[in-house]
Amino acid sequence: MIPTAHEIRGTTHGTAPTPLSVLDLVTVGAGRTATDALRTSVALAKLTESRRFHRYWVAEHHSMPGVASSSPAVILAHLAAHTTRIRLGSGGVMLPNHAPLVIAEQFGTLEAMAPGRVDLGLGRAPGTDGATAAALRRTDRLNEGADDFPEQLAELIRFLDDDFPDGHRYRRIHAVPGPIQATSPGGVQSPHRPPVWLLGSSGFSARLAGALGLPFAFAHHFSAQNTVPALDLYRESFRPSAVLDEPYALIGVSALATEDPREARRQVMAAALNMIRLRTGRPGLVPTPEEAETYEFSPMEREFMDSWNANVIHGTPDEVRTGLDDLHKRTGADELMITGNAHSGDVRLRSYELIADAYGLPAA
Repeated sequence: MIPTAHEIRGTTHGTAPTPLSVLDLVTVGAGRTATDALRTSVALAKLTESRRFHRYWVAEHHSMPGVASSSPAVILAHLAAHTTRIRLGSGGVMLPNHAPLVIAEQFGTLEAMAPGRVDLGLGRAPGTDGATAAALRRTDRLNEGADDFPEQLAELIRFLDDDFPDGHRYRRIHAVPGPIQATSPGGVQSPHRPPVWLLGSSGFSARLAGALGLPFAFAHHFSAQNTVPALDLYRESFRPSAVLDEPYALIGVSALATEDPREARRQVMAAALNMIRLRTGRPGLVPTPEEAETYEFSPMEREFMDSWNANVIHGTPDEVRTGLDDLHKRTGADELMITGNAHSGDVRLRSYELIADAYGLPAA
């Protein structure tokens, strides 16, 4: 069964001007473990579900000690066991890293575990460096995977729908769990399949999502300068489909709320230092705010930090709400997906709670 537009769009709760969702990078702070980070993810999923956030996505990354989300499907299965309502999904699975059949099987299994609340967000970047991407794909021809993205996407959707045409080499191959299991003498309807989203940080996926009539998620949190042009391109390219009759776009945004705005500044400075190390080939665990305060930033690093933090909405709950509302007005996004990066899991949990309070979302 094709996903409904209502499931994609969701429902606004409280006084939020648009649905609020969560992007979890499963960050690991210095002195903590991946086990700690995953426990925080469970607590965060349960908290944000109780506060009526709309969806909860995890992102595929590899070879990054401070990001424990290399296997989104595994994490989502764990979160499905601890939640009942919130939509769960990938933000995203990097399609060129995987055979389409494998993804169809994984997300068909997730759909069977949590019927009607699984999203499949897909990206065309590797989610890592070139050497790691080559190890994942068993090939050094990395550009080929990105260039073949539309064909890989079409194949994946065929597997999800189990509708390869007669004569196709995959006609007799079925992604299980999937629609084939619904075929019975009793005429049981085909099961629901996860909505497919395209993710991007430039214009390629925006144009493709529009042409296919799919929902689109843009990575504003690390490509803010491209947000408005990409959303404009998506809307201009949009063609109605069986999934959507009009465009639907969410944007990922970095936001962190604390009672004391000085503490928010300390936390985002540590997250920026972590990004500096990642961008310069020195990935590690997310440093503590104390380490960031004593770190001697070079002029170039300080310039990067200031530029990076200019796109992180942080401060008191009211300040964060104002920043999110302004961003919503400026971009016209249909949904805001908040990623709150900090060294401490407790700080992250408290941030989402404060943002929920600022928007008057239902109390836990």
